Amino acid sequence: MDIIFVLLPFALILAGIAAGGYIWAVKRGQFDDLDTPPLRMLADEEDSKS
Repeated sequence: MDIIFVLLPFALILAGIAAGGYIWAVKRGQFDDLDTPPLRMLADEEDSKS
C-alpha cells in the first residue's frame, strides 16, 4: 500500500511533463500543416545541381 504514495505523484509528474510538451509543441506550430509533408516527397522537382 505504501507504493501508491510513490507511484501516484510520479505518474502525475510524468503526465504533467507530457501535457506541457504537447502544449509547447502546439504553441510552436508543430501541428499546423499535417497534409503537406507526406505529399512533398511525391512532388517531381528537378535537381538544379545537375
